[in-house]
Amino acid sequence: MTARRFSGDAVQLESYSRYGQADSKQMEVVMRGFAFFVAGIVVGLGVTAGAQNLSPNHGIVGLNHVGVSVPDLDKAVEYYTKTLGFPEAYRQFTAAGQLQFVVVQVSKDTFIELQPATAQRPVGISHLALQVENLPAVAAMFKQRGATVSDVTFNKVTKMDHTDLTDPYGIRTELIELPTDSPLGQATARWR
Repeated sequence: MTARRFSGDAVQLESYSRYGQADSKQMEVVMRGFAFFVAGIVVGLGVTAGAQNLSPNHGIVGLNHVGVSVPDLDKAVEYYTKTLGFPEAYRQFTAAGQLQFVVVQVSKDTFIELQPATAQRPVGISHLALQVENLPAVAAMFKQRGATVSDVTFNKVTKMDHTDLTDPYGIRTELIELPTDSPLGQATARWR
């Protein structure tokens, strides 16, 4: 067997010892290179972990859905499912059995909630929903920063804990945890 050793511009070939092992200088170079490689990985992981901890919004997974109030729910569902091609994820009914809203799925973790417009909920974006990992902790974080946050409540129909905060311009942001047995959790799990 032969090994290449670079010395200036010339390439020298050296024979391994009779046991097929490199000499001690070659082993030292290999071990030093390996040590630098491992040290680079450790430093890289530390920098990545540190950068993640710099985020001021611990516990926020991402934007889950946008609520849109529409003048004609049937036409809106047809537009979003047929024209845009977003599949219907589920329909939410009131306790009295009336259709409350329809959720269409944009991607695995992103939805649009279509609901009928009312005098209290005019046509347009009604709310944003952020999915979080620890709702009480995230609500407390926003309260500590001065946001007005409602109490955390459990909705038996949607099977989710949620709370609301409203920005200075009147836009409501819903904070939700997404259990796997909730309609949104089930839609996420079904996505292909």
